[in-house]
Amino acid sequence: MKIAVNTRLLIKDKLEGLGSFTNETLKLITRWHPEHEFIFIFDRKYSDEFIYNNNVKPVITKPPARHPVLWYIFFEWGVPAVLKKYNADIFLSPDGWLSLNSNIPSLAVIHDLNFFHNPNWVSRIPRYYYNYYFPRFIHKADRIASVSEYSKKDICNRFKVDPGKIDVVYNGVKEKYQPALEEEKSRIRKIYTSGVPYFLFLGLVHPRKNLGNIIKSYEVFRNKTSENVKLVVAGSTKFWDEETRATYENSTYRSDILLLGRVADEELGIIISAAKALVYASLFEGFGIPILEAMQCNTPVITSTVTSMPEVGGDAVCYCDPYSVESISDAMLRVFSDEEYSRSLVMKGKEQLKKFSWEKTAQALWNSIEKLK
Repeated sequence: MKIAVNTRLLIKDKLEGLGSFTNETLKLITRWHPEHEFIFIFDRKYSDEFIYNNNVKPVITKPPARHPVLWYIFFEWGVPAVLKKYNADIFLSPDGWLSLNSNIPSLAVIHDLNFFHNPNWVSRIPRYYYNYYFPRFIHKADRIASVSEYSKKDICNRFKVDPGKIDVVYNGVKEKYQPALEEEKSRIRKIYTSGVPYFLFLGLVHPRKNLGNIIKSYEVFRNKTSENVKLVVAGSTKFWDEETRATYENSTYRSDILLLGRVADEELGIIISAAKALVYASLFEGFGIPILEAMQCNTPVITSTVTSMPEVGGDAVCYCDPYSVESISDAMLRVFSDEEYSRSLVMKGKEQLKKFSWEKTAQALWNSIEKLK
């Protein structure tokens, strides 16, 4: 079988959520199934690290899909040409984008419908593109994989899709994130916070990640306790909005809020391990991988009661209302001050983690692919 794959998000040193899903699943699937040929469709020069096995054939087609006009040309002209040239049997798109100009059986991985729920978080022209094309992609797909039951139900309800057409394929978590030794955690705290404890915000700074409310909650927490505790932000601020930026700049505790930017995986695992807790009070998630990353590092997690996060966190996290500053600050205070409670979250997290792995993800995705035969 010839399986063509949209691999445009496999970009060296720039693997965000969708890119990581693509990388982790394809790495395993291509090695597990040497009897099949995989045609990886890139939109730019690729790194050899993504050519996982000798059954992978990399193909570059133009143009680089970097804005709506180029998205259209890439998927409606470039991709169909590759599918036809290599006589592909199946088209897999790990980021959900399909070609309406191709009739090859297709599987779209739809991670979430955030852009429909919160259109103000997307600029005007991309928003128009998403609103026009994604409903068409969803109805064109022969099968859909979704990363949570929440997203599956969301797709079914919004687009009247038969639930039998959608397979839930949970995300996994990188094994390289493991509990750090005490001396490593002490070293990291000395480097970043002069040795004092800290809460951690992890991820791209974007309106839906709710950093503004987390900063306000941190201020309330600091006002309620005499403890010297920092707030560390590990993630790019490239997309933060003016309101979040103003909240940070006007914070009474601005000097105690540390913006690290993007951090290499090798150090990030220790930063997670050394944190008092991960504060992941997001407003919307299709899954929420950082919840699992913190669990794997034996770090307590504070997360939201909305969208997919209760599904991922189970009974192993401290929940808060992400729209309530008081709720988030209360959760921070409880996790910080109650050691027994924090230890219980860590122990429960170890059990919750057993439900998720990239091996399980890859197998579930492969099972979905096989239904296209």
